[in-house]
Amino acid sequence: MSASPTAKDRAREILDQLPDDCTIEDVQYHLYVAETLRRRLDAANAGNTVPHEEAEKRLDKWLVK
Repeated sequence: MSASPTAKDRAREILDQLPDDCTIEDVQYHLYVAETLRRRLDAANAGNTVPHEEAEKRLDKWLVK
């Protein structure tokens, strides 16, 4: 079994994919998006999701009809 990539490994992978002329803001944005997606996927894989019907009920409170 291989070890999970470290935060530094994930950051390096993202940096390697960005163009050389990217800004610090570009780096921050891509790191934020990647980390947010990783956390959401981990939560989903752990079963921490909201069923579709429940999501619709929650959205009904916010959506204008």
